[in-house]
Amino acid sequence: MNEEQLFVEVDYSQEKKYGEEICGDSFAFKQIQAEGRRIVVLSDGLGSGIKANILSCMTAEMAVRFIASEMDLIESVKVIMDVLPVCEVRKISYSTLTIVDTLLSGQTRIIEMDNPPHIHLRGDKIVNNEECKEFTAPGWQDRTIRVSTTTVEPEDRIIIFSDGITQAGLGSPKFHLGWRLNGCREYAISKIKKEPQISARKLASDMVNEAVIHEEDFVPHDDMTCVVIYFRSPRRTMVISGPPFHPEQDREYANRLAEFKGKKIICGGTTANIIARELRREIHTSLKRYGDIPPASTMNGIDLVTEGILTLSKTYQILKDRDSVRDPSAASALAEYLRESDIIEFFVGTRINEAHQDPTLPRELEIRRNIVKKIKRILEEEYLKEIHLNYI
Repeated sequence: MNEEQLFVEVDYSQEKKYGEEICGDSFAFKQIQAEGRRIVVLSDGLGSGIKANILSCMTAEMAVRFIASEMDLIESVKVIMDVLPVCEVRKISYSTLTIVDTLLSGQTRIIEMDNPPHIHLRGDKIVNNEECKEFTAPGWQDRTIRVSTTTVEPEDRIIIFSDGITQAGLGSPKFHLGWRLNGCREYAISKIKKEPQISARKLASDMVNEAVIHEEDFVPHDDMTCVVIYFRSPRRTMVISGPPFHPEQDREYANRLAEFKGKKIICGGTTANIIARELRREIHTSLKRYGDIPPASTMNGIDLVTEGILTLSKTYQILKDRDSVRDPSAASALAEYLRESDIIEFFVGTRINEAHQDPTLPRELEIRRNIVKKIKRILEEEYLKEIHLNYI
């Protein structure tokens, strides 16, 4: 498999049990660039609420560290179970576990303990040729550890979830036995058939929303988490904001954007005017405004044209809130493009806009730099994107 053409998109969606303040499931992720390796962990703590969250957080964090360090699998599970605090009511320490350990070469190991079985899809077809073995850890003979090994290919998806998903609707007249694994599998396949390139983020969100719909009163009766790992060619986006330091670089700046293979976004009125002038294109500005954010404009060959700093600042706030509802604003549109991309290149111009600034205090430049750095950090840390930041 060509590693340069494979990108691993990982995302998840959660709903906490109705009436609780925090979700009892935990998600953890580690990327080891030198090894071309990604480690994904989902843990479901006993019960719900804060205690369950503590159990699952401890489990997930320990699992990531142990797997990354190549510690013996059985010994790792034993240590995790021995370390977990004991529930005062049930007198047991308990947290389920699913680990997906994958290399960009395609070699993948899936370790499961008491979570629902994973779903492995190649396009909209089920992959059934995985090698599976079962183990038990000393002192925990009642806990079966299932290890599956497989080789993934582009357009493969691995879906893992807590039992709040498979048991959605359990005991209700319509779904007496819950949604079940078959229901989850059939739903995922139907979504992929309708939208073959559906992102990991959207598929995970749709799975959780559908699970809630299966509940008799449309509220989660247990914590629900779905994680989707999508192996595919990367989706690329270029974002440019601010005019280049030297005016003679304007043509190069515009050509770089025009020749880019992927989504193209301009943030800033002055920047848009430069690109329009150099590429001899017209800008059409909408008069429809949503809230305090200036409306988006359109330009032939460009996917999105927005105002600069106000829109970037609002976009950062939207990205901070994973559960934010999409609205018609330009900032929401920009956030959606960034969420749906894998490799994002930011080009930040460093010329001071004399029409807006006191030349002795280039504050706009610093604001632009800082907000782009914040967006870069949150996209890398929270959305697991590959970001390249360039100043020109």
